[in-house]
Amino acid sequence: MQLFAILPWDTLGLGPARSSNGWTLMRSLVGRHRWSLLLVPLVAGLALAACGDESGAETEKVTVVTTISPLRNIIENVGGERVHVVGLVPEGADAHTFDPPPSAARRLADADLVVLNGLNLELPTLELARANAGDDVELLLLGDAVISPDDYVFDFSFPEDVGNPNPHVWTDPVLAQDYAALIQEALSRVDPEGGRYYAANLQRFRARAADLHAAFQQALATIPERNRKLLTYHDSFPYFGRRYGLEIIGAIEPSDFSEPSPREVAALIEQIREQRLPAIFGSEVFSSAVLDQIAAEAGAVQVATLRDDDLPGDAGDDENTYFAMMVQNVRTMTVALGGDAAALDGLEFGGDTWIRERDLDAA
Repeated sequence: MQLFAILPWDTLGLGPARSSNGWTLMRSLVGRHRWSLLLVPLVAGLALAACGDESGAETEKVTVVTTISPLRNIIENVGGERVHVVGLVPEGADAHTFDPPPSAARRLADADLVVLNGLNLELPTLELARANAGDDVELLLLGDAVISPDDYVFDFSFPEDVGNPNPHVWTDPVLAQDYAALIQEALSRVDPEGGRYYAANLQRFRARAADLHAAFQQALATIPERNRKLLTYHDSFPYFGRRYGLEIIGAIEPSDFSEPSPREVAALIEQIREQRLPAIFGSEVFSSAVLDQIAAEAGAVQVATLRDDDLPGDAGDDENTYFAMMVQNVRTMTVALGGDAAALDGLEFGGDTWIRERDLDAA
C-alpha cells in the first residue's frame, strides 16, 4: 500500500490543508478559499514508522519471560515479531535444580506475560515471579492447565510420595499444541490488536506439529514390538511414551537427581538384561559417568544424545528449535531400537522461529 504525507498547506504558501484517507486533498475554489490537489508520496520507512503493522514490526513488542528453551521456541513461533522472549534457564542447565540469579527478578518485573511449564518444574522461578512480576501480569502455568491430576505421571524420578508429577509434558507434540494454544490466548489478552496474527501463527504451529505426530507414529511403529521400551537416564518421556505406545521401564537418575547408588546400578543392569534391550538412552544435558558401565555390563548400546529441554545447536541456529529437537529424538530412538526412521526424512524443520512475513488473509 502506498502512503502519502499530509503537509502543512502554509508550508507551500497556499493556506490551510485538509486530509482524508492518507491523502492530502487540496482543492482550488474561487473566492476566499483557494485549494489545489496535491499528492505527496511519503518515504516508505517514515510511513511504516508512523502506522505500524499487525505483525508487530513497528510496534512495541510484548515482553514474555519464560524458563526452558522448548517453551521459549514455542512462544516465538506463536508470538512472532510482536514478542520479545526472555528465557531464564540457559540451554544445557538443569531446569529442575536451576536457581535464578538476581537479574531474573528485574526481568520478571519488566514482563508483560510470564510463562512457566508448571507442575513444580521451576519452583524457585515461580516464587520469584510471584514476588516480582507486576500485579496485572498474567502468570501462565502451562502443564497445570493442560493435564489434570488424573493424567499425572509418577515414576522412578518423580515418585508420588514426593508429590511432584513428571513435568515433561511438552515432549508429547500433541500436548505441545495445547501449550501453543494457551500461549496464543494469553498473548491475545495482553495484546488484543495482535489477536489475528497470533491465531494465524498458532494455526501454522498446529499444522507442523500434526505433521510431526503422523510421522512419529509411522516411524515408531517400525520398531520391533519387543524393543518398544525406553530406559533413559533422565525420566523425560512418559507422556511421549504413552502417546506412541512405548513402555517406560525405568530411569537411571534417582529422584534426588544424584548419581545412582551401586545397588541401583546393579538393579538397572539386571533389568536391562532381563528385558533384552538393545539400547539405553542417556541425555545431552544430564551427563553420567555410570552410563558406559551399565551399558557394557548389560550388553546394550548406550546412546547419550536425547534432549528434552536443550535444543540442538546454539541460539539463533536454524536447528535450535522445538520441532528439530523432537525429530532428532525420535530418529535416535527409532534407529537404536531397530526401527526404520525413513518417515522422518524431510521433517528436520530447520529455522522454526520462522515467523517473519505472513499472508494473514490465508488464515
